[in-house]
Amino acid sequence: MSDAGPERDTAVQSLKAAGAALLAWAVADWWWDAPMALMAPWTALFLVQSTVYRSLLYALQQLAVVVVGTLLAAAAGVLTHNEMAAMAVALPLTVLLGNYARFGTQGLYAPTAALFVLAYGSYSGSDIAYRLLETLLGAAIAICVNALVLPPVHSRRMGRLRAQLPQESAELLHDVADGLAQGRDEEQARGWYDRAQRLTDVVTDLREARRWSEESYRVNPGRRFRREPPTPPAVAWDFVWDQMTEHIATTIRTLAEPTRRPPLPSDVRDALVSVLRAAGDTCRCDQHARHPAGGDSAAVHAAEQARRALARAAAAHRRLTALCLDHHGAPATTIGGILADTRRLLSALVRIADPEAAFEPRPSAHRPSEQATVSSRRPSALSGVPSSYE
Repeated sequence: MSDAGPERDTAVQSLKAAGAALLAWAVADWWWDAPMALMAPWTALFLVQSTVYRSLLYALQQLAVVVVGTLLAAAAGVLTHNEMAAMAVALPLTVLLGNYARFGTQGLYAPTAALFVLAYGSYSGSDIAYRLLETLLGAAIAICVNALVLPPVHSRRMGRLRAQLPQESAELLHDVADGLAQGRDEEQARGWYDRAQRLTDVVTDLREARRWSEESYRVNPGRRFRREPPTPPAVAWDFVWDQMTEHIATTIRTLAEPTRRPPLPSDVRDALVSVLRAAGDTCRCDQHARHPAGGDSAAVHAAEQARRALARAAAAHRRLTALCLDHHGAPATTIGGILADTRRLLSALVRIADPEAAFEPRPSAHRPSEQATVSSRRPSALSGVPSSYE
């Protein structure tokens, strides 16, 4: 059974917001018999946010702007004794306050609170105190409901994206390799480049999903009662794949240049096809190594496959380099660009095939650390790969 998508999260949060508003109305109107009970459910309705941390942050911002907006409106009403004149005084000030960047989207509630005060025409100290207390009540109920009733945790999207990125990169590299082997046309090459550009968008989405997931665990009491999600890869993993997708896009852009240029010699093309196909195999192994369905044994097997695929890519690139140097009559600009692009692609593949070396901090050149000693004893994932690619 597949994981629930964002539609379920949206439905749950919507029902929680409605429930918080009903609870706030019941407390403020039935139990407390507040003179303006509307303020409590109105506040609760909009403070059941997508994360507990955001509910707490927005509550603080909203309380601040509501207090200021209410006091400004009350002062304007007392000074002018005229509803229209009080609005002319209070609304420009509260709208300016609402546009202050630090209040974000909650700034809108400053002029709204002022309108509530002026529309009802009640400026006494007890009336103002009731409004502020009702706002505080609604905020407290919203935070409690969001934190205690199915507190939101957003980790599924990050898991999907970090599996999607290696998979789609591998599929693209394999498609490019197959297309080159069969003889690509200009339209097909542009399609490859469009797909490569979309891969960079996936990296951006992954970073945003990581931030969203981390925020959802902040001040969230429900995290103790939830099943822990798989440990996400290090933040450095995002950076490595940022580089990887950029190098894929650059390589495909070189291949997508207008076909009016002379075609690549057949032996150069075949070597390039081998490089791209082995690069795709390495990317696909990264997906399985980081999200193994079969536990540690599957991860070890995937890591071994990544090492073999990287060794094939390096051997194919050495053959490509030798062939390009032998073809003096070939299109020099295209060949030179392909060699440079595929070399950078291999550099990124090294970090994918050997994630421990990529993500460990480099030891100081002046004081070798114990970690460096341990790393030197670990079998290298780069067996058979020239050091120039590291």
